[in-house]
Amino acid sequence: MSYAVVLAPFLVAAIVAAVVAIRRDRRGWAALAIAAAVILVLTVVFDSLMIAADLFRFDDALLVGIRIGLAPLEDLGYALVALLVVAALWRLLPRRLLPGRRTEPEASRG
Repeated sequence: MSYAVVLAPFLVAAIVAAVVAIRRDRRGWAALAIAAAVILVLTVVFDSLMIAADLFRFDDALLVGIRIGLAPLEDLGYALVALLVVAALWRLLPRRLLPGRRTEPEASRG
């Protein structure tokens, strides 16, 4: 079984969760896009360093074949899944379960 086949259901589920959670919020999508860009760049940089240091290897027969730096394309999918799931949970969980979230804007507090 290839890495892409293992990744696909997780990626689809994470995308669905993010779409349900963020829906029509343009600011939410913009924030998610910025976070995705940062996470993907960091993943490429640090995965390339770890692969160059020979900390781990991928079976080339199980890869799609596209690499960005030394990181295979599939490896970026796992970082994207994590980002989408965290963003969806942040939006979907009740505010009382997330102690860092404010229930009202800072400016309206007395």
